[in-house]
Amino acid sequence: MRDPYKILGVRRDAAVDEIKAAWRNMAKSAHPDHNQDDPTATARFAEIGRAYETLKDPRKRSLFDNALRMAEAKKHEQTIMQQRQAAREAAVRAKAAQANAERVMEELARAAQKAAADGPRQQAGSAEAADEMVDRIFGAQARAAASGQAQGRAQQTQYQQAQNQQTQNAQGDAGKRMDGDAAEADSRGDEEAGEAAANAAANLSLPLSILTNLVRRFTGAKDTGLEKAPDEVTTATVTIDDVLKSGWITASLPEGREIGFALPAGTTDGHEIRLKGQGFKLPGLQRGDAVINIRIAPDPRFTVDGFDLHAVLPLSIENAVLGTEARIEGPSGPLNVTIPAWSGSDKTIRIPGQGLPREEGGRGDLVVELRIILWEKPDDKITDLMRSMREGLFL
Repeated sequence: MRDPYKILGVRRDAAVDEIKAAWRNMAKSAHPDHNQDDPTATARFAEIGRAYETLKDPRKRSLFDNALRMAEAKKHEQTIMQQRQAAREAAVRAKAAQANAERVMEELARAAQKAAADGPRQQAGSAEAADEMVDRIFGAQARAAASGQAQGRAQQTQYQQAQNQQTQNAQGDAGKRMDGDAAEADSRGDEEAGEAAANAAANLSLPLSILTNLVRRFTGAKDTGLEKAPDEVTTATVTIDDVLKSGWITASLPEGREIGFALPAGTTDGHEIRLKGQGFKLPGLQRGDAVINIRIAPDPRFTVDGFDLHAVLPLSIENAVLGTEARIEGPSGPLNVTIPAWSGSDKTIRIPGQGLPREEGGRGDLVVELRIILWEKPDDKITDLMRSMREGLFL
C-alpha cells in the first residue's frame, strides 16, 4: 500500500477532522459513478478508502507511523555509513597524496643540492629535467634512450634557456637570453643581481606551471584546491516561534558533536541550511559542510504551508449565513477577522503579513480556514427546514 498521507494529500500531523475532510473531497471526485469513462476510478476510489481506514483508526495510524519512522531511521543510518565510508576513502587518498608530495620534495631537494655542487656549466649537461623527474617519480615511461642522450641534452639546454628568458623578462633589466657565455656575462656588470636571479631560477627552481602540474598529478584532482571531505547531514526540529524570532538553534551531528546557529530569514519546513566548513574534518582535505534539514514541530494553533500559516476558525451555521466579526489567535497576538455573509467551509480568509519571514523580506500570510459546526443539541426548526429543502419543498 502506498503512503496514506500522500494518497489523501495531508500532512503527517494532520488532525482527524482534516483527514476526514480530505477523504470526503477525494472520494467525491474519484467516485466511479462520476468517472464512468475512467477504468482506474474504481481502483483509485478503493485506495482512497483504504488510506482513510488506516488514518482514522488511531492504532493503525500509530503502527504505520512507527514503521515509517523506522524506515526513515534505517535510511538515515545507511546515509551516515556511506558518508563514513567516503570519509575513510578520502583519508586514504589524502595519505597517498601526502606520501607522493614528500617523495617529490625529496627529489627536488636532492636535485637542488646536486645543482649547487656541480655548478651551472655541469647543470646544463647532466641535470634531470623537471618534467622527466615528475614522470620518473610517478611511474611514467622514460623518454630518453641510450642512443638519444645528446639530443636530450640539447633539448634540456633549450628548455633552460627558455626559462631564463622568462625570468629575465619578469625582472625588466635582464632581457637578454642566457647562453652560458662567461664573457657576455662579464660585460653586463650592472646586471649582476638579475644575472644571479636568472641562474638561480635555471639551476634550483621549477616553473610555476610545472609545480601546479605536480599538485594536480599527486592529488588526482583539478587545480581548484584540496579535495573536500564529506558533509555531515542532520535534522533539527524547531517551533514556529523559533522561526518567527530567528532563534538560536542547537543540532546534533552524526559524529556526536553539537553545533549552534541562528535561523535565517527564509526558513520554513523542509528548508536546508548549509554551514560552511563545519562538517567532517580529515587530514589533508578541505573540511566538509554541516547540512541541517529544518523540520517545524506541530503547533496546536497553526499548520505550515511554505511561508504561510493556516489556522482553523469554527463557525456556527447562523454566522456562516449572516456573516460576523470573529477573533482569532495570530502568530503575534489576537487578530480581528471579518466573516462575509454566506461563507462555507470551502472559503478561506487571507491576512497578509502574518506568516513566516521570507528571505527577500516581508512575511507570508495567515490563511484562516472556516469550519462550519452544528449546535450541540438538534433544533427542530432547522431540521424541518433542511428536510424541506432536501425534498424540494419550500415553507
